[in-house]
Amino acid sequence: MYDIIGKRYWYFTVSLIIIIPGIIAMVYSLMTFGTPIRVGIDFTGGSLWELRFDQAASLSGVRDTLTARGLGDASIQNTVDNQTILIRTKPVSLEERAGVEQDLSKQFGTVTELRFDTVGPAVGREVTQAATLAAVAASLVFLVFIAFAFRRVPNGFRYGVTAVIAMIHDVFVCLGVFAILGLIFGWEADALFLTALLTVIGFSVQDTIVVYDRIRENVLRRRGEPFEQVVNRSLLETLPRSVIIQLTQVFVLFTLLLFGGPTTKHFVTVLLYSMFSGMYSSIFNAPELLVVWENGEIGSFFRRKFGKETARASV
Repeated sequence: MYDIIGKRYWYFTVSLIIIIPGIIAMVYSLMTFGTPIRVGIDFTGGSLWELRFDQAASLSGVRDTLTARGLGDASIQNTVDNQTILIRTKPVSLEERAGVEQDLSKQFGTVTELRFDTVGPAVGREVTQAATLAAVAASLVFLVFIAFAFRRVPNGFRYGVTAVIAMIHDVFVCLGVFAILGLIFGWEADALFLTALLTVIGFSVQDTIVVYDRIRENVLRRRGEPFEQVVNRSLLETLPRSVIIQLTQVFVLFTLLLFGGPTTKHFVTVLLYSMFSGMYSSIFNAPELLVVWENGEIGSFFRRKFGKETARASV
C-alpha cells in the first residue's frame, strides 16, 4: 500500500504554506480597512447599482462621471462586452442617481437601470453577526453529531474534534485567499460570499465524514491491526471516490465561472478554490490528525522540546 499517512507532516507543512500568506493578508487588511477581508455594502451599508448601455462603456469614463458626482470611491465591475456595469458605492439619493444616469447617457448613449438596491449600516451589522453565529453554531453541531455517530469506536470524540479542525482549515483558506484577492484586485465580500463560506463548511465536513466512515468500518473489522495502517488503508479505499466527486463539482463551477454573470464571479471563485481545499483537508489533514492524536505525537514533541531545554538549563 502507498503510505499516505507516513508523510503526514509534509501535508501539514503544505497547509501552513497556504494559510500563512492568507493570515498575513487578513492582518494587513484589518490594519488598512478595519476588517480581515474587504467587505461590500451587504456588510457596511451602501448602494448596489446595475446599468445597461446600448454601446460599450469604458470603466475609466464611468469612473470619471462618478467622481464628478462625488462617488469616486465606488467599486465598478463590467461584463465581457463592456455594456453592463455593476457599481457598489455609498448610499445614493434619487437626485444623485438621476444626475449620474443623465451624465452617462450623454457620454455613452441610452442607459437602462437593471437593478438598484440599498442596504443600511444596521442591516450590515446584523448580517455580520448572523454569519458569525451561524459558523459557530455549525461547528458545535458538527462536533456533537460526529462524536455521537462514532461513539462505538474507540475515542469517538476525536473524530468530531479533528473534523472541526479540518473545517477551520478550509475556512482559513477561504478567508485568506479572498483577503489576498481583495488586496490585489479589490474584491469585496457580499452576501453571496457568506453563502459560499457556509457552503464550504458543509462540504468540508461532508468529505471528512466519508473518509471517517470507512475508518470506522475498518477499525471494527480489523481489530488488532495498527491504527495508522487502518487509517492509511481507509484513505486508499475512499480516495478515488472523493476525487471523482470533487472533480464533477469543479467542472460545474468552471462552467459557471466562464459563462456566468459578473455578480456570481466572486461566489463561484470562492467555491472553486474552497472545493480543492476541502478535498485536500479531508484526505491529507483530518485523518492524519487522528493518527497524530492516537500516537500522542504532539505530547511527545513538547516533552522532547522542553526536556532538552530543561537539560540544558541544568547543565
